[in-house]
Amino acid sequence: MIERNHSVLSVGAQCRLLSISRSSFYYEPQGESETNLALMLLIDKQFLETPFYGVQQMTWHLRNEGHAVNVKRVRRLMRLMRLMPIFQKPATSRPAKGHKT
Repeated sequence: MIERNHSVLSVGAQCRLLSISRSSFYYEPQGESETNLALMLLIDKQFLETPFYGVQQMTWHLRNEGHAVNVKRVRRLMRLMRLMPIFQKPATSRPAKGHKT
């Protein structure tokens, strides 16, 4: 889409024509670190055994295994892996059987 060696238009002019910033053109996303990938593997293995573990319980489990993690990191990694724990949701809008509507 954008040619670096265009004979007439510079990279900045091409970015202005496409309405994108030059920094987003030059940006190369960084991958996850090796430690985060190892933690994600551990989270995935534990989540297969206990799919009801949320962020807090997963953090406690990893800390008990000797990993220095906090809640924010585990939450970000579980969100990145799209893991949602299985838990009972509140049924607040269901009427009781004895009540007449």
